[in-house]
Amino acid sequence: MDTENEMRMESHSENAPEIRIDCAHPTPEEAELSRRQMQTLFRLNHTMPATEEFDALLRELFPAMGEGSRVATPLNGVRFHKVRIGKNVVIMPGCLMMSAGGITIEDEAMVAANVQLISNNHDLEERMIITCKPVRICRRAWIGAGSTILPGVTVGENAVVGAGSIVTKDVEADTIVAGNPARVIRKISRT
Repeated sequence: MDTENEMRMESHSENAPEIRIDCAHPTPEEAELSRRQMQTLFRLNHTMPATEEFDALLRELFPAMGEGSRVATPLNGVRFHKVRIGKNVVIMPGCLMMSAGGITIEDEAMVAANVQLISNNHDLEERMIITCKPVRICRRAWIGAGSTILPGVTVGENAVVGAGSIVTKDVEADTIVAGNPARVIRKISRT
Protein backbone atom coordinates (compact mmCIF):
# COMPACT_ATOMS: atom_id res chain seq x y z
CA MET A 1 0.00 0.00 0.00
CA ASP A 2 1.95 3.02 -1.26
CA THR A 3 1.08 6.55 -0.13
CA GLU A 4 1.93 10.11 -1.13
CA ASN A 5 4.91 9.91 1.23
CA GLU A 6 6.47 7.05 -0.73
CA MET A 7 7.75 6.43 -4.26
CA ARG A 8 7.46 3.03 -5.92
CA MET A 9 10.54 0.83 -5.93
CA GLU A 10 12.01 0.63 -9.42
CA SER A 11 15.00 -1.66 -8.84
CA HIS A 12 16.85 -3.64 -6.23
CA SER A 13 20.45 -2.48 -5.89
CA GLU A 14 22.74 -0.03 -4.20
CA ASN A 15 21.80 2.44 -6.95
CA ALA A 16 18.03 2.24 -6.36
CA PRO A 17 16.36 5.59 -5.79
CA GLU A 18 16.00 6.54 -2.16
CA ILE A 19 12.50 6.73 -0.70
CA ARG A 20 11.88 9.23 2.11
CA ILE A 21 9.00 8.71 4.55
CA ASP A 22 7.84 11.20 7.18
CA CYS A 23 7.09 9.06 10.25
CA ALA A 24 5.84 12.05 12.24
CA HIS A 25 2.83 12.55 9.97
CA PRO A 26 1.36 9.20 8.87
CA THR A 27 -1.92 9.19 7.01
CA PRO A 28 -4.88 7.62 8.84
CA GLU A 29 -4.56 4.62 6.49
CA GLU A 30 -0.85 4.20 7.32
CA ALA A 31 -1.55 4.44 11.06
CA GLU A 32 -4.32 1.83 10.82
CA LEU A 33 -2.16 -0.53 8.75
CA SER A 34 0.67 -0.17 11.26
CA ARG A 35 -1.68 -0.93 14.17
CA ARG A 36 -3.09 -4.01 12.43
CA GLN A 37 0.36 -5.33 11.55
CA MET A 38 1.67 -4.82 15.11
CA GLN A 39 -1.28 -6.74 16.51
CA THR A 40 -0.98 -9.53 13.93
CA LEU A 41 2.74 -9.81 14.66
CA PHE A 42 2.05 -10.06 18.39
CA ARG A 43 -0.53 -12.80 17.84
CA LEU A 44 1.79 -14.68 15.45
CA ASN A 45 4.64 -14.59 17.97
CA HIS A 46 2.32 -16.02 20.65
CA THR A 47 0.61 -18.75 18.60
CA MET A 48 1.53 -22.42 18.47
CA PRO A 49 3.53 -23.05 15.27
CA ALA A 50 2.37 -25.56 12.66
CA THR A 51 -1.32 -24.88 13.34
CA GLU A 52 -4.03 -23.51 11.06
CA GLU A 53 -4.18 -20.37 13.22
CA PHE A 54 -0.41 -19.81 12.87
CA ASP A 55 -0.53 -20.32 9.10
CA ALA A 56 -3.47 -17.90 8.75
CA LEU A 57 -1.65 -15.20 10.76
CA LEU A 58 1.50 -15.73 8.69
CA ARG A 59 -0.48 -15.29 5.45
CA GLU A 60 -2.14 -12.18 6.88
CA LEU A 61 1.25 -10.66 7.70
CA PHE A 62 2.88 -11.81 4.42
CA PRO A 63 0.21 -11.92 1.70
CA ALA A 64 2.98 -12.23 -0.93
CA MET A 65 4.51 -15.50 0.32
CA GLY A 66 5.19 -18.42 -2.00
CA GLU A 67 4.24 -22.04 -1.47
CA GLY A 68 6.41 -24.16 0.77
CA SER A 69 7.97 -21.22 2.59
CA ARG A 70 8.47 -21.26 6.36
CA VAL A 71 8.88 -18.35 8.76
CA ALA A 72 9.81 -19.20 12.36
CA THR A 73 8.99 -17.04 15.34
CA PRO A 74 9.85 -14.88 17.10
CA LEU A 75 9.79 -12.37 14.30
CA ASN A 76 10.07 -8.60 14.51
CA GLY A 77 9.86 -5.65 12.14
CA VAL A 78 7.62 -3.12 10.44
CA ARG A 79 5.76 -2.67 7.14
CA PHE A 80 5.44 -6.36 6.35
CA HIS A 81 3.22 -5.53 3.35
CA LYS A 82 6.46 -4.51 1.61
CA VAL A 83 8.01 -7.98 2.00
CA ARG A 84 7.87 -10.47 -0.88
CA ILE A 85 8.81 -14.07 -0.07
CA GLY A 86 9.32 -16.61 -2.86
CA LYS A 87 8.73 -20.36 -2.87
CA ASN A 88 10.48 -22.77 -0.49
CA VAL A 89 12.14 -20.00 1.53
CA VAL A 90 13.27 -20.71 5.09
CA ILE A 91 13.44 -17.89 7.64
CA MET A 92 14.66 -19.01 11.07
CA PRO A 93 13.76 -17.47 14.48
CA GLY A 94 14.72 -13.95 15.49
CA CYS A 95 14.58 -12.29 12.07
CA LEU A 96 14.17 -8.49 12.08
CA MET A 97 12.61 -7.01 8.93
CA MET A 98 12.72 -3.23 8.74
CA SER A 99 10.78 -3.22 5.49
CA ALA A 100 9.90 0.38 4.58
CA GLY A 101 12.16 0.26 1.51
CA GLY A 102 10.93 -3.17 0.49
CA ILE A 103 12.42 -6.61 1.04
CA THR A 104 12.40 -9.35 -1.59
CA ILE A 105 13.47 -12.88 -0.68
CA GLU A 106 13.51 -15.06 -3.77
CA ASP A 107 12.83 -18.81 -4.15
CA GLU A 108 14.84 -21.29 -2.08
CA ALA A 109 16.72 -18.64 -0.10
CA MET A 110 17.70 -19.42 3.48
CA VAL A 111 17.76 -16.79 6.23
CA ALA A 112 19.37 -18.12 9.42
CA ALA A 113 18.54 -17.17 13.00
CA ASN A 114 18.78 -13.57 14.20
CA VAL A 115 19.34 -12.04 10.77
CA GLN A 116 18.50 -8.35 10.33
CA LEU A 117 17.15 -7.22 6.95
CA ILE A 118 17.26 -3.43 7.11
CA SER A 119 15.77 -1.48 4.19
CA ASN A 120 15.42 1.82 6.04
CA ASN A 121 17.45 4.24 8.12
CA HIS A 122 16.86 7.65 9.71
CA ASP A 123 17.90 10.93 8.14
CA LEU A 124 20.81 12.42 10.10
CA GLU A 125 19.21 15.87 10.32
CA GLU A 126 15.47 15.14 10.30
CA ARG A 127 15.31 12.05 12.51
CA MET A 128 11.56 11.45 11.98
CA ILE A 129 12.25 11.00 8.26
CA ILE A 130 13.30 7.51 7.27
CA THR A 131 15.38 6.98 4.17
CA CYS A 132 14.70 3.72 2.38
CA LYS A 133 16.26 1.50 -0.27
CA PRO A 134 15.16 -2.06 -1.13
CA VAL A 135 16.93 -5.21 0.05
CA ARG A 136 16.96 -8.20 -2.27
CA ILE A 137 17.98 -11.73 -1.36
CA CYS A 138 18.27 -13.64 -4.63
CA ARG A 139 17.40 -17.25 -5.39
CA ARG A 140 19.24 -19.90 -3.33
CA ALA A 141 21.19 -17.31 -1.33
CA TRP A 142 22.06 -18.23 2.26
CA ILE A 143 22.28 -15.53 4.92
CA GLY A 144 24.25 -16.79 7.94
CA ALA A 145 23.12 -16.42 11.54
CA GLY A 146 23.32 -12.97 13.08
CA SER A 147 24.12 -11.19 9.81
CA THR A 148 22.85 -7.73 8.92
CA ILE A 149 21.92 -6.72 5.37
CA LEU A 150 21.79 -2.92 5.02
CA PRO A 151 19.59 -0.70 2.79
CA GLY A 152 20.05 -1.00 -0.96
CA VAL A 153 21.93 -4.31 -0.86
CA THR A 154 21.32 -7.21 -3.23
CA VAL A 155 22.71 -10.61 -2.26
CA GLY A 156 23.20 -12.46 -5.53
CA GLU A 157 21.94 -15.87 -6.60
CA ASN A 158 23.54 -18.79 -4.73
CA ALA A 159 25.69 -16.39 -2.65
CA VAL A 160 26.55 -17.08 1.00
CA VAL A 161 26.87 -14.47 3.74
CA GLY A 162 28.96 -15.77 6.66
CA ALA A 163 27.52 -15.65 10.17
CA GLY A 164 27.71 -12.29 11.93
CA SER A 165 28.54 -10.32 8.79
CA ILE A 166 27.51 -6.72 8.11
CA VAL A 167 26.72 -6.44 4.39
CA THR A 168 27.03 -2.86 3.14
CA LYS A 169 27.43 -3.51 -0.61
CA ASP A 170 25.94 -5.84 -3.21
CA VAL A 171 27.17 -9.44 -3.16
CA GLU A 172 27.79 -11.05 -6.54
CA ALA A 173 26.17 -14.37 -7.44
CA ASP A 174 28.09 -17.51 -6.44
CA THR A 175 30.22 -15.61 -3.92
CA ILE A 176 30.95 -16.16 -0.23
CA VAL A 177 31.35 -13.00 1.86
CA ALA A 178 32.00 -12.52 5.58
CA GLY A 179 33.12 -9.93 8.09
CA ASN A 180 32.39 -6.36 9.15
CA PRO A 181 32.12 -4.93 6.62
CA ALA A 182 31.57 -8.09 4.57
CA ARG A 183 34.38 -8.89 2.16
CA VAL A 184 34.71 -11.54 -0.55
CA ILE A 185 36.12 -14.79 0.79
CA ARG A 186 35.90 -16.78 -2.42
CA LYS A 187 33.77 -17.67 -5.43
CA ILE A 188 31.57 -20.75 -5.45
CA SER A 189 32.10 -23.04 -8.43
CA ARG A 190 28.94 -24.74 -9.67
CA THR A 191 29.37 -28.30 -10.85
